[in-house]
Amino acid sequence: MSDPAATPRLAVGRIDRAHGLRGELVLTLTTNRLERVAAGALLYTDDEVLTVESAQPHLGRFIVRFVDVRTRADADRLHGAPLYADAIDDPGEWWVHDLIGAMVIDQHGVEQGRVVEVQANPASDLLVLDTGALVPLRFAIELTANERVAVDAPEGLFDESLRGPGRKGTSRSGE
Repeated sequence: MSDPAATPRLAVGRIDRAHGLRGELVLTLTTNRLERVAAGALLYTDDEVLTVESAQPHLGRFIVRFVDVRTRADADRLHGAPLYADAIDDPGEWWVHDLIGAMVIDQHGVEQGRVVEVQANPASDLLVLDTGALVPLRFAIELTANERVAVDAPEGLFDESLRGPGRKGTSRSGE
C-alpha cells in the first residue's frame, strides 16, 4: 500500500483572510470542483490537514469553517496559506498537471509545441505553448497516455502573425 503522504496533491485555492471572530475563513478556489469545500472534505496547507465543517459562497469566493479552527487567532495564522487536495479520480476530466509538458498535435499531425501553462479565460481556458501560441482548451479532443494533446483547431490558429505582442514563435518550416 502506498504512503498517502507521498501522494502529489493539486493546488486548489488559497486562504485569503479571516472572516469574523469565530474562526471562519474566506477562500478563493482555483478549481471548479465544489466538492473541495463540501462538509467533510480534506484540504491541506503546507503544514496541516484541514477538514471542512461548512462552506457558503460569498462574492465569488467561499466562507469556510474548518473543524478545529475556532478563533480569530486560529484563522489569522492560516492567512495566505495555499490549499491543496488529493486528485479526484474522474476519467472524464483533464487536470492541469496532466496537460503541462504535453505536446500539442494539430489535426494534420503537426507538433505545435509543448504546454507550459493553462491560463484561465472566461470563454475557454487557454493552453499556453512554448512557441507562444494560445490554444483554447475547447479545441482539445484527446489527451493520450504518452503526453500528447490532440487538437482540432481552426485554420490559422497557429499562424505566427496571430500570436500577439510579446509572444515568441518558432517557424515550423525552419525559416
